[in-house]
Amino acid sequence: MNLNEICDNAKKGREYALLGNYDSAMVYYQGVIQQIYKHCQSIRDPALKVKWHQVRQELTEEYEQVKGIVHTLESFRIDKPVEFSTPHVEEALKDPAVWPPPIPAEHRAPNQVKRPNREIKPVKKESPVVQHRGPVGRAQPIAKGDKLGIKDSKDARTKAKDDKGKKNPQDAGGDGDLRKFDGTGYDKDLVEALERDIVSRNPNVHWDDIADLEDAKKLLNEAVVLPMWMPDFFKGIRRPWKGVLMVGPPGTGKTMLAKAVATECGTTFFNVSSSTLTSKYRGESEKLVRLLFEMARFYAPTTIFIDEIDSICSRRGTSDEHEASRRVKSELLVQMDGVGGAMENDDPSKMVMVLAATNFPWDIDEALRRRLEKRIYIPLPTAQGRADLLKINLREVEVAPDVDLAVIAEKIQGYSGADITNVCRDASMMAMRRRIQGLTPEEIRALSKDELQMPVTVEDFELALKKISKSVSAADLEKYKAWMDEFGSV
Repeated sequence: MNLNEICDNAKKGREYALLGNYDSAMVYYQGVIQQIYKHCQSIRDPALKVKWHQVRQELTEEYEQVKGIVHTLESFRIDKPVEFSTPHVEEALKDPAVWPPPIPAEHRAPNQVKRPNREIKPVKKESPVVQHRGPVGRAQPIAKGDKLGIKDSKDARTKAKDDKGKKNPQDAGGDGDLRKFDGTGYDKDLVEALERDIVSRNPNVHWDDIADLEDAKKLLNEAVVLPMWMPDFFKGIRRPWKGVLMVGPPGTGKTMLAKAVATECGTTFFNVSSSTLTSKYRGESEKLVRLLFEMARFYAPTTIFIDEIDSICSRRGTSDEHEASRRVKSELLVQMDGVGGAMENDDPSKMVMVLAATNFPWDIDEALRRRLEKRIYIPLPTAQGRADLLKINLREVEVAPDVDLAVIAEKIQGYSGADITNVCRDASMMAMRRRIQGLTPEEIRALSKDELQMPVTVEDFELALKKISKSVSAADLEKYKAWMDEFGSV
């Protein structure tokens, strides 16, 4: 596919539209939109594909505006000119902006038209830049601020808005993001607060950046990616999971997995925290929950990630539970049930999946636990996972040849992924600390970058391990194991 040809066709379509040659402009717009659609089929990079979808959506909107303008101009066409007895009246009717002079009473026939055709609407001339087309002079001025340089009519805008909801389902993944949610009936500030929580599709975290956790990656692919690729298969009893709960000690990669979902899966991603869904005004928190799910359905396919969900939906019925907190939990449960019921007979490309993470699964309400159909354990890294984590964290740092990462991985058994990252960070700074030891501030500022770029040695790792201990106790691991044995659903 020649990208220069796509650019040239888009440029020609806009130029013809600016000149008022709308028929030629529509031909070029249709051609370039079809070319971009075919080009998108060959793109494998999700981020690049989204950008091409956005370009196609903008050109589609421009095409709809031109199409609406042509439709409006057609309404000005006079198929049957009104005939009068005097020649000068017939000439005057050719210009719809000019009223004919009155006909004297003695020249009027009994059945003759007594006044000009009321269907003829005057054209407001705002600019001399016009073009006459066909038997009737159809002129359209160039207006300022319009995307195409064309002043579109109310009919054109209405038609473009109506057609926007009738897109090809294949384009729902990319074009839908350009639509703006209509927050009618909601406070504008609430809509803007949730719009800010829509994360970019590219947080730049990929599956390869996460060591180990193959079971979790496989499940998330099955819950989010495969329904997009095989929508005909994921229907009925095979419908996608509406909720996934990631359980595990702190620092094991639950949030990283959520970021990888946002990068790899191409769905609209809402990153929701407890502060997003709480308000000091009575009844507003429940509105936020309902608004969140309505926006998620509008921007579908959507993934709603709720980190530390135990802070939002803890067990109900306890003595320290507040009434407002209970109402928020009830609304969240109702909305999650509504998502599931809508998906049973709906297109998988319209799905809304709730992805939640918690370090305290035993504090979660039973009803929410039932709605989070898949409950997976994110464990501490294995020996191979620890070695892979060391490689990932040290890929930008020079390591001494005598450093055996497999040996170091054995020494850090029981460390979480965050602990291992801290060990690598501390070890990589040991050489710099030795180099600046005893130097004055002026001497430190005079050091070059090459003087500080020294390889990380085995001694550096040993010193780092003496300073950094593991953050997860054996008793905590037993509690997670007991909970998963009772409530796990992998």
